[in-house]
Amino acid sequence: MQRTRLPRRSLLAAATGVAVGAAGLAGPAHAAHPAEPAPDTPQKALDRLLAGNRRFRSGHAIHPNQTLRRLQEVAAGQHPFAITLGCADSRVPPELLFDQGLGDIFDNRVAGNIVDDLLLGSVEFAVEEFAPPLLMVLGHERCGAITATIEALESGGAAPGHIGAIVDALTPIIEPLLESEGDRVENGVQANVRAQVQQLLTTSHIIAERVAAGTLAVVGARFDLDTGRVTLVH
Repeated sequence: MQRTRLPRRSLLAAATGVAVGAAGLAGPAHAAHPAEPAPDTPQKALDRLLAGNRRFRSGHAIHPNQTLRRLQEVAAGQHPFAITLGCADSRVPPELLFDQGLGDIFDNRVAGNIVDDLLLGSVEFAVEEFAPPLLMVLGHERCGAITATIEALESGGAAPGHIGAIVDALTPIIEPLLESEGDRVENGVQANVRAQVQQLLTTSHIIAERVAAGTLAVVGARFDLDTGRVTLVH
């Protein structure tokens, strides 16, 4: 059986296609963006996160610290420069919206970004072990946990299953806002962020000591689902 020889031009095109495909699998070139030194003060750490958020929402993310080399570097040990306590919502992943990478953020997530004993233990571990200069409570627009709490309070009903534990934890924060003016969910989101910041400061002597020493700042923030913007909540 005679074998058909492809023209040289066809062979070159095929080889080029394979090369392009392999390059695509390797990921975008900007994933190899060189790592910056970790921020060593609360303000520098906050500036780093907010600068990353500006890149993210403008479509100019650089995807730092997302290479195989970085994977190997942090395999031996992590040194995150920030701790986040955020909502488990699938649309609010801190590493993406702050344009950070492997080993940069010690990320804690639970519906309603609620501080309970388990979450507090996780946060305190990171504070003690890694001494990052920033701890951020990150709420977000149209939070489902806040909405569920408002609906349960208004209807007088009970949330199904263990969702009731979330509603119970949020009720003391949300109930006083039911008669307030404006968007009740948005009011609840911001009130909850403030309440969880206060909870961290008042229930953890580990956190309070670092804040008093000026080596750690605890801040609240809100993520806008529509624009991608993170703003501070005071």
